[in-house]
Amino acid sequence: MMRSMYSGVSGLRVHQTKMDVIGNNIANVNTVGFKASRATFSELFYQKTQSASGPDGDTGTGGRNAKQIGLGSSLSSIDVDITTEGGNQTTNRPFDLKINGEAFFIVQSKGETYFTKAGNFRTDEAGDLVTETGAYVMGYVADKPGATLQKDQLRPISVYGPQYTNTDPEATSAASFSGNINQEDSSFADGKPITRYIYVYDNLGYQYGVQVQITQNDLDNYTVTANGVYSGTKLIPELTATLNGNLQFDPSTGKLNTTVMDLSITGRDSFTVDPITVDFSKVTKYGTETTIDSKKGDYNDNGAGKKVGTMISVGVDPDGNIVAAYDNGDNEVIGQVAVTTFVNPSGLEKVGENMYAATLNSGAFNGIGEEIAATGGSISPGVLEMSNVDLASEFTDMIVTQRGFQANSRIITTSDSMIEELLSLKR
Repeated sequence: MMRSMYSGVSGLRVHQTKMDVIGNNIANVNTVGFKASRATFSELFYQKTQSASGPDGDTGTGGRNAKQIGLGSSLSSIDVDITTEGGNQTTNRPFDLKINGEAFFIVQSKGETYFTKAGNFRTDEAGDLVTETGAYVMGYVADKPGATLQKDQLRPISVYGPQYTNTDPEATSAASFSGNINQEDSSFADGKPITRYIYVYDNLGYQYGVQVQITQNDLDNYTVTANGVYSGTKLIPELTATLNGNLQFDPSTGKLNTTVMDLSITGRDSFTVDPITVDFSKVTKYGTETTIDSKKGDYNDNGAGKKVGTMISVGVDPDGNIVAAYDNGDNEVIGQVAVTTFVNPSGLEKVGENMYAATLNSGAFNGIGEEIAATGGSISPGVLEMSNVDLASEFTDMIVTQRGFQANSRIITTSDSMIEELLSLKR
């Protein structure tokens, strides 16, 4: 009877532990990236009162089974269901990330490396990408926008660091004119020219307007000259623009024979592109209004140049690249979120705050991680992976666990009653 009481006690203990696991699962039903656990039991050791024996032909007796009395149950394992994905929650926040696949985000807290499925990230005062508890999100970074990512080691990902605030300007190397010239335009009266501007950037990102005058020589021939360089409406006297050429139209079609002219600007070292190619090949001479005008770059927008870019937004693409957009049209990769996988992810140890630590049974972390694409997965920006707790299963397990606890308590009370009956024999 004492054995039955101790068996009952062991049953109470393991069922209480299982209830603790169930309670923790339910408590975290809405925790981002939480993975549910499961408690399993095993038999405790046995007391053998008789060993098994085989058939004996000499004595004419058959074999007998062993007689064993179990001494209760013990906790076999608490397993984490780490491979089952939780549901998707769309947040549309740029730094809420969900891993599609078995990989983990890599984070660093107090000098230690951990792993997580919870992608509810934000930026701190320094512009670094961090978890809600302040752990740094690790990955690969570039020295400046568009530079090659440094994948030799993991580094905290900076999103709004000063090195990414701006992109370099670029000098204009091409310009083009399009539209129409009406030979009867009153602007040509008394030999007057029509005036347009070619806008260009120097290599420091300053924009200037080169005044261009188109003068009619005869109905099919026009002279093009540059007449001053302006910053806004202010003439810059030390800058000299040179653009000389003729526009010769076909009198039968009104179309221009392909004409490319070279524009040069001198007087400052900031104009490092010499010359700027100006293409007039799409200008026509039809009997409609004069609409000729210029734009930076050729007809395919090549060589337009650009001003200094200022960051206006940043986001994450499915490959984990941190992509910054700038007001000069640049879109540059400034970093990449790194991930890692494990041979046995169920062997990871939960350390709290939605983080896991590697153990001897999970497999080693290689120290530098890898791109999400290399794992066969992807990253969904603006989405979070929620808990994978199945409430229906948890409540069912709760009922079964409660009944198991009650049954084991009955073992103790019944054994106690039997001992009481035994003691009463003396009365």
